[in-house]
Amino acid sequence: MAIDKAMLYDMSKCTGCRGCQVACKQWNQLPAVHTTQRGTYQNPPDLNGTTWNLIEFKEIHDEEGFRWAFFSHRCMHCIDASCLYVCPTGAIKRSPHGFVYIDQTICIGCKNCVMACHFHIPRFSEDTGTALKCRACLDRVEEGMVPACVKTCGPGALSFGDRAAMLAKARARVSELQKKGYKRAQLYGDVQAGGTHVFYVLTEDPKVFGLPRRPRVVSKRPISILTSSLIAIIAAAVIGVAGVLKFRERGIYGEGGENHGA
Repeated sequence: MAIDKAMLYDMSKCTGCRGCQVACKQWNQLPAVHTTQRGTYQNPPDLNGTTWNLIEFKEIHDEEGFRWAFFSHRCMHCIDASCLYVCPTGAIKRSPHGFVYIDQTICIGCKNCVMACHFHIPRFSEDTGTALKCRACLDRVEEGMVPACVKTCGPGALSFGDRAAMLAKARARVSELQKKGYKRAQLYGDVQAGGTHVFYVLTEDPKVFGLPRRPRVVSKRPISILTSSLIAIIAAAVIGVAGVLKFRERGIYGEGGENHGA
């Protein structure tokens, strides 16, 4: 019987090296994103279809002075996963270890999950026509290995193991940080969205990183087969119309359009 696993991110130990970000791309064979300098070390600016783990650089300036805060923005793998509940085709599934993933062979790109996620994680890709996000390196976990990001983390900001053990480790770390004077130190993910499979030990208020204190789960009831079929038909029609418009825009066919086909 599979045991629930979890990942712990301790931002008090993160140095912002982005080794985890690179490891994610290497293991999952995700291409880099062309960006421009925006006056920050953070790159790329946001998650996307080929960036599933992003180290965000937050500049905080308050009565305590100026400081950096690094944050690993990724899927939380919620127990009450809104994305899973609203998926009309069953493309979003849960692994035996508790992680939520999107089956790319079934996803129709309806964007329900994109709109439903309270953490703004799944991203629609124009290249694949599907939604994508962190898979928690399921292929590695199933073979008894840790996710690539955890494997490469030099300062030990990332840990992986049984969910109960990771939860206990996170609570102990928060207590330790509070004793050291980190007034805002807190655990995030133990109860939010029914609990998650990615925990955060934060040293700043969750709102700094766009984390809702009480994320609202869209629905705990899977969409009915009838509704699922209807949404799938509508989504397919929308995608078809979008494809026609795209072809017309490129001049592949249409009034006066130059044919660039084979």
